[in-house]
Amino acid sequence: QVRLVESGGGLVQAGGSLRLSCAASRSIIFSIRNMGWYRQAPGKTRELVAAITTDGSTNYADSVKGRFTISRDNAKNTVYLQMTSLKPEDTAVYQCNTYRYNSNYWGQGTQVTVSS
Repeated sequence: QVRLVESGGGLVQAGGSLRLSCAASRSIIFSIRNMGWYRQAPGKTRELVAAITTDGSTNYADSVKGRFTISRDNAKNTVYLQMTSLKPEDTAVYQCNTYRYNSNYWGQGTQVTVSS
């Protein structure tokens, strides 16, 4: 089975930092798949936060540019999201995603709560 397991979520004060990790199972060839982080807050639609391709190219939502950094470690089958200068509006469930053509898998999600 293809499994993506997120970790690192929690409660943090505004201005703080947090690093999310997403470990993918060995049942996929991680190095040839694109990876992304999405988030969804109550009453809002799911949005793409950051993505990284197989060759290391990255994309970020305008709301997180300069504050969040996505990276990957192919040897560990893991993608990371380093979050700094966190704001209350960053509060959401963050999900890891892997995609290649029409092949798409999701993690279970991890809660990030930023207090004022």
